[in-house]
Amino acid sequence: MQIFTKDDLIQKLLEIKRKGWIPNARHGNAGGVGNTLEDLLGIQENNLPIPNAAEWELKCQRKGSSSLTTLFHMEPSPRAVRFVPSILLPKYGWSHELAGTNYPETEMSFRQTIHGLKRSDRGFCVTVDRKARKVLISFDASSVDPRHQDWLNSVKARIGLFELNPQPYWGFDDLFHKAGTKLLNCFYVQAQVKRESGREYYHYNTIMILRKFSLDKFIGVIEDGIILLDFDARTGHNHGTKFRIRQGNWDRLYADVKTI
Repeated sequence: MQIFTKDDLIQKLLEIKRKGWIPNARHGNAGGVGNTLEDLLGIQENNLPIPNAAEWELKCQRKGSSSLTTLFHMEPSPRAVRFVPSILLPKYGWSHELAGTNYPETEMSFRQTIHGLKRSDRGFCVTVDRKARKVLISFDASSVDPRHQDWLNSVKARIGLFELNPQPYWGFDDLFHKAGTKLLNCFYVQAQVKRESGREYYHYNTIMILRKFSLDKFIGVIEDGIILLDFDARTGHNHGTKFRIRQGNWDRLYADVKTI
């Protein structure tokens, strides 16, 4: 494998940018935008052959996508409570859509993605308490959509229509430790995408170097609804709680942003 210096990699990325539209090298692969870039660079997936590579990642995303990217998994505190499977699922869950077919009739679900700008149709949202240095989950029964009235009645019978008590939360320091080990310095490449004759083509026309993950910026994008919390639990299995980010916003997580 060829070993790059950081400057070598920058020059290679600029050469790729100047090539213009490049066909998907992995025809039919949904991850083709990243795979094609790796092929052009001659590198293996998530394996940058540069000095101190353990501190760097290559991230590539298509422009204009509305999809979310998972940053990391992290269960809320207090962890001893096992909040999602012990409280949110049995007390606030609803019947799983496959209950009685793929799963037992008693299978419950607590699956939703929430953020800090507005409450979900079931009354949940993310709040930030900067004084207490916590990111919290909040519930407000008055914000539940009327179509979920039967579910709301069941919540009232199970636990009552009050704010979560205790509220599940993530401490700022815990988030900084978790995110700081996951969100490494990175070369961040965005590509425009077009289709011709059933094939995708990419133009890798935005290249950034992102350094110094910033906790303050991370908390700010949570408040702005750019980072969302994704719960995916059912009676038989908790798939974990994920912090996810809207596409095109990676540069908002770092203190040092340089566009090449």
